[in-house]
Amino acid sequence: MLAVGTRAPEFALPDQDGTEVSLSSLLGQRMLVLYFYPADFTLGCTREACAIRDMNAELLGAGLAVAGVSPQGPARHRAFREKYTLPFTLLSDADKTVIKMYQVNGPLGIGVRRATFLIDRGRMIRDAILADFKIDKHVEFIRNALAIGVAGR
Repeated sequence: MLAVGTRAPEFALPDQDGTEVSLSSLLGQRMLVLYFYPADFTLGCTREACAIRDMNAELLGAGLAVAGVSPQGPARHRAFREKYTLPFTLLSDADKTVIKMYQVNGPLGIGVRRATFLIDRGRMIRDAILADFKIDKHVEFIRNALAIGVAGR
């Protein structure tokens, strides 16, 4: 996993609509919560996505954007977003290029580690957590990011 204080690598991936989205475009004039997750529609990933959805107004109010990354294709992401009314971008990393860049590939190259990064407008990683099966740790991390987002505005 990339370390806090390092520069987040630029990337471009298709979103749930097949539109190419870059890290720079996600950042715009705000900080970004970039989270990596194993798969759409699984119990843990659904719980995590819905928890983030439920914090969306607070995140936007704090000047934070959110994007999720997993290996599923755009159509699967679109269905996941629609079913759970997810208001944030889901990015498709089918060949796991970005997953590898951020060093969150699963053991022996299988799967994806559950990791969340807080990235500032200068692409610096301000905070990060790797807690594979501990969804609550990621939710707590994002709640803490709210305070950083407000302070960093």
